[in-house]
Formats: sequence, structure tokens, C-alpha cells
Amino acid sequence: MIISSFQVAILSLFLVLPAVAADYAMQPTKDDLKWLLPKKPPAPAENQPTPARVELGKALFFDPRLSSAGNLSCASCHSPMFGWSDGLATAKGSMGKTLGRASPTITNTAYNTFQLWDGRKKSLEDQAMGPMESMDEMAMDLGVLFKWLDAEPTYKNMFTKAYPGEAIDSKTVAKSLASFQRTVISNTSPFDRWVQGDGKAMTKREVLGFRLFSDPNKGNCVACHQAPNFTDGGFHNIGLAAYGKPDPDMGRFAIKPVASMKGAFKTPTLRDIALTAPYFHDGSARTLAEAVNHYNQGGATKADLSANIKPLNLSADEADAIVAFMRTLTSPSKAFVLPKLPAS
Repeated sequence: MIISSFQVAILSLFLVLPAVAADYAMQPTKDDLKWLLPKKPPAPAENQPTPARVELGKALFFDPRLSSAGNLSCASCHSPMFGWSDGLATAKGSMGKTLGRASPTITNTAYNTFQLWDGRKKSLEDQAMGPMESMDEMAMDLGVLFKWLDAEPTYKNMFTKAYPGEAIDSKTVAKSLASFQRTVISNTSPFDRWVQGDGKAMTKREVLGFRLFSDPNKGNCVACHQAPNFTDGGFHNIGLAAYGKPDPDMGRFAIKPVASMKGAFKTPTLRDIALTAPYFHDGSARTLAEAVNHYNQGGATKADLSANIKPLNLSADEADAIVAFMRTLTSPSKAFVLPKLPAS
């Protein structure tokens, strides 16, 4: 019998993987339970989610009239069609201006202790008005916005139900937007089901990828992408090529000017990561394979590099297994119903 080179490669893969996998547990352990997210994300006492608050926030999130030109909404950069991002390398702002950073997904951002790539905001409420106020983004005159919302009968009624006795202002708009964003959660992925005891939710190759991802002597991805939301909430310079060019984006250093924050950006969650390409704050990795290869090489630029970024020396099979694992972090899609916006 003649065996093709493709068949030889496939046979070799199946011969190699079990030998590598033998060093790892193929079933979830008690320690793996740390990866399960709390059922409900935290919310401040003065803004506990209610159906009325979520409904109002959802309408505002998708309403382009919150921008000066009436053509950009929060959902323009954070769309459910693109994993609550926009599918672009870097975002588009007011008048089509190309911005310097990618639109981060809002999936599971409710669990974050810092918001935005440079962490300049600490809560969903704190960051909500930023895009509207920015002349590079939605460029909205807030005085005009609040006057219109207060005069629009449907919105006025929605605010009354959501925040009775409170004014329509930055505080209530921010609180409602934050309430909606707390509903954008990914916690039912194949990986979550596997951790909960469903042994068929992940293949052996995907489990191997998780073990390599977690192994401090292999992928060591958990140095930054920690349990349960696959982020440490910290900031790291990961050695992107753009940082080696003149006048680089200094990231967190502009907010906290200490040496370790030069060129450092927030560790993003990896949940639903397969939906949010391209990757990194500058969108420079087009695929998950490219992102893993960047880390495998120990970064492209060594200036101010985080101590966690070192060459990994992963084989092609090991890198592919980690990519296969990361694809298991995507929760099953659900039908999403767009809000009906006030007509006036």
C-alpha cells in the first residue's frame, strides 16, 4: 500500500501527541475549577442591574444619535457581529478618522478592574462617557445630548423607569450603558463545560493545548492570562514591532509614568477570542496563529520588554494545540435582538 506524504504527516501527528500528552492530566482537576467565572459580574451598589436599566442602556448603546454627526454609536466599534469589537486593525472615529488603537471587545469587561487599553478608567460607569466626549471618536456635545434625551418622550420615560428621581445627565447615561455591558458575558464555552465535568466538550488535542498554555515551562500564557477571565488585569510590554519605530505609543506609561509601564498595555481577556481578530492593541496579528508565534519568538522588539516575554521554543504542533485550545473559549452564539430606537 502506498501512503501519501499527507497521510504520513497525519499519522505522525497522532503518534507524537499522545507521547507529549502523557505528561498532562487529560481530565479536569480540582485546580481547574478556578477558571469558572462567577455567575454574575460585580456591580456597584448604586447601580445594580435591573431590566429597565439594561433596556435603556441597550438602546443608548446602539443609537447613533449619541454622536455629533449622528452616524456613530457605541456599537459601531463594539458590534455583536464581530465579537463585540469591529473586525478592524484599529478603530474608526469621527469623520472616518483612523485611530491608533484597536477596539477592545466588551465581552466580560464587567469583570475587569481596569478599563481601556491603558487602564485610565477603573469601572464601566467611569469609562462610558469617554467615547462621546472624545473629539476623535463620537465628538458629542453633551449639553445638546442631554437636552434631546430629556425632550424625547420615549427616552424620558425609560430614564424615569430606570433611575426614578434622577436627572438625565452623564451619571445616569453612564450607569445605563454600564448596566447593558454587564449583560455581555461569555461563560458557556466548550472549555467551561469541560471544567464542569463534560469530558466530551474538548478533544484531547484541545486539552493538551490548555495544559501547554498553563505549563510555566512551555507556553506559560497564564503568567498574564490568569483565571478566571484569562487576564491578570495588569499591563505589559509584549514587544510588538511598532514599539521599535520612532514615537511609539507608550500605553500605560502615559497614565502611570514608571519605567515598567513603558509601552505596556492591558492584558485582554481571551474569552471569545476566536471572534475578535485581528489581535493586540495595534491589530498587528491577523490570526491566533500569528499571535502565538509572536510570543513563541519572544516578541519582535526587546526595548522595555516585559520580563514575562521570553522565547518559548514551542514546536509547531505545540503552538497549533494552544491555538486549538483558545478556540474552545468561545461560547455558543445566541440570537441577539437589536433594540427598537425612539423615532423622533
